[in-house]
Amino acid sequence: MGSDTPMIVGAVVAAVVLAVVVTVLDRRLGWSGPLMLVAIGAGIAMIPGVPHFAIDPDVVLYGVLPPLLFSAAIRASLIDLRARRDPILLSSIGLVAFTVVAVGGVAWALVPGIGVAAALAFGAVVAPTDQVAVEAATRRARLPRMLSTLLDGENLLNDATALVALNSAIMAITATISPVAIGASFVLEVVGGAAAGLLVGWLLGLVRGALGAPVLDTSLSLVTPFIAFLLAQLVHGSGALAVVVAGLYLGYRAPNFQSAQARVAEALNWKTIQFIVENLVFLLIGLTVPSAVIGARGAGIPLGRFIAIAVGLLLAVVVSRLVWGVVLTPLFRYGPARLRRVGWPWGAVLPWTLSGVRGVVTLAAVFLLPAATPDRAVLQLLAFVIVIGTLLLALPIPRVLRQSGMVSSASDQERIEAELLMAEAKAAGLEQVRAMTAGRADPRVIARLTADAEFVSSSVSEEPTPQGESLNAAYAKLRIKLFQAERQAVLVARAEGRYQEAAVRAVMQILDAEETAARVMRSPEL
Repeated sequence: MGSDTPMIVGAVVAAVVLAVVVTVLDRRLGWSGPLMLVAIGAGIAMIPGVPHFAIDPDVVLYGVLPPLLFSAAIRASLIDLRARRDPILLSSIGLVAFTVVAVGGVAWALVPGIGVAAALAFGAVVAPTDQVAVEAATRRARLPRMLSTLLDGENLLNDATALVALNSAIMAITATISPVAIGASFVLEVVGGAAAGLLVGWLLGLVRGALGAPVLDTSLSLVTPFIAFLLAQLVHGSGALAVVVAGLYLGYRAPNFQSAQARVAEALNWKTIQFIVENLVFLLIGLTVPSAVIGARGAGIPLGRFIAIAVGLLLAVVVSRLVWGVVLTPLFRYGPARLRRVGWPWGAVLPWTLSGVRGVVTLAAVFLLPAATPDRAVLQLLAFVIVIGTLLLALPIPRVLRQSGMVSSASDQERIEAELLMAEAKAAGLEQVRAMTAGRADPRVIARLTADAEFVSSSVSEEPTPQGESLNAAYAKLRIKLFQAERQAVLVARAEGRYQEAAVRAVMQILDAEETAARVMRSPEL
């Protein structure tokens, strides 16, 4: 074992513990967790003796981006994304292209010595919003369902467009490339990435359905994004798009091939992975800022001029998004019926603009710029500034939503719909059981099943309780208290040694599963 190994392991452990502490502060005090981690990382990096950190773009692209995209994709609603595919495609393709040109033009005008190709490459670097950064920045904002769906779709799909644009600009820096070649490259990446993602999703869905064991199923789930990414790279397709397509397919098809245990295990595992990786990314941003500053000093740009350039480029990023929203909103308000169905109000433009946070993709992409790029170190520092700047601009989103009249009531509507659907499912299940066991089942069993189904069905139309809760929510609340008391009784029995550990574990698993179902009934996460 190398002498540095204990230090590396200790650093990773400390980073995870730090992420947990910061998240607790974020939830209790309302502070921005991502910004706290960036600030802490920068502070640690400036401590004498701490080595300088640098981002390896291959580690980010191959090791960090696939699991983060997959974690978001399997939780995304394919139905919602398809229903709003027009604005999502306009944002993930049209807005990215517009941002590349707009930011590239400003960079060409402001950054001394930069060429057109390098300026457009920088525009491609900062063009894509980031799924992780957007989720982290808007988590406390309670975005309306319409707005969150549009952001999810945009964040999942715009990486491919931006990386194609970046590759084209990089080739233009070192060689000559025609518009036809750019178009062919884009088509190849999209088709290859989508095909690879569908193939991986379909094959692994078949395999995982045949396995049956939750542990084996989850193990394959953990390697799925990497398989999709690498396969797409082999056929010169977009690895990011392949991961997204595979995740959307498997997330939508999961109830057809996964057991309930496997779905619960997969959801918890990917939430944990996303939490750890996304927080480590923000910490890494802070740790690498001092190195980026040192690298940019050699360019000889005075501090005042650098600040002016950074502010100008940040404004270009934000204003290009704002202009795109202002231009497209009349289409969704007064255009064809297909676009009007999106339900895009004028009040959504500003919160949507402020939600355009940049993150890990931008940081990885800027390090892909070739060494021949003029002012490469300056562009790297500018990318860091834009990432941090967009995180800061996302802070007032909750206030903007309230002032624009877009405070979400979607959670109440979703809870009602969940209760209606549960009542429908209960009635169908009970009818099936009665048909299968007619005259053969114990009447007491049927009576218990009937009482449960009838309670769920009737509670949907009942008035709320005096506390303002639905009967289902009130029932779930008391069930949780019941399970907690039952769990305490099991622990007492174990402490007294009256039952074997295997029996204790079996009962605890049943109680945990039932309590989980009760918590979902009380506050469904759709």
